[in-house]
Amino acid sequence: MTIDQQRTDLAPDGILVAAINLGNPVLAQGNPDDPQGVTVDLAHEVARRLGVDVRFSCFDAARKSFAELTEGAATIAFLADEPARAAEVTFTRPYVLIDGVYAVPGSSSYRSPAEIDAPGVQIGVKQGSAYDLFLTRTLQHATIVRGADGTTVFGEQGLDVAAGIREPVTAYVGAHPDLRLIDEPFMQIRQSVATRRTADPATTSWLNDLLDELLAGGFVREALRASGQLVGLAAGR
Repeated sequence: MTIDQQRTDLAPDGILVAAINLGNPVLAQGNPDDPQGVTVDLAHEVARRLGVDVRFSCFDAARKSFAELTEGAATIAFLADEPARAAEVTFTRPYVLIDGVYAVPGSSSYRSPAEIDAPGVQIGVKQGSAYDLFLTRTLQHATIVRGADGTTVFGEQGLDVAAGIREPVTAYVGAHPDLRLIDEPFMQIRQSVATRRTADPATTSWLNDLLDELLAGGFVREALRASGQLVGLAAGR
């Protein structure tokens, strides 16, 4: 596929429109006027390789970034690869792996994720997040309670468990000494680049090759380090 075809798929109007989820502090930080982080750096690099400008559409939740891509306003997004989303968008291989973890009251008897999937247990999650989709798909007994954020709905409603990504949940537990982190992850979130389903399959191959190059060359690691994030790279922790 020529670079002209890649531009047609990813920047049909001459601009790469990237949906950025500011609600995931591992992937993006800052504000809509000045977004920063690994996904912003990746979008800039994709645009540079295509020889086009980039414009950012920033949101506070992954489900909103997903809608921006599926409804046609964005041409690229940075999302966790989940089956419920893969039916509507195309994902690359992951470039970052993020742990999903639980927090519980210090007095709780729960010590592992497996113990939490029990009748009567209520788990707070961020609506439409990767871990919401995963837990909806995999839990057999526990009940999911959705809100603006897993820790927020956990605190507001006095739930049994809060679910979220490791970094902010760890910070939340650190600020609440009456809580305890269950260190064993209940899932590993595969953060990938998403494009419209109408994109040529070769476009995804091109993006995969680019991600492989950026991972091998240290670009992704440096972008994460520069934004203060210490998470696992898809090429290995």
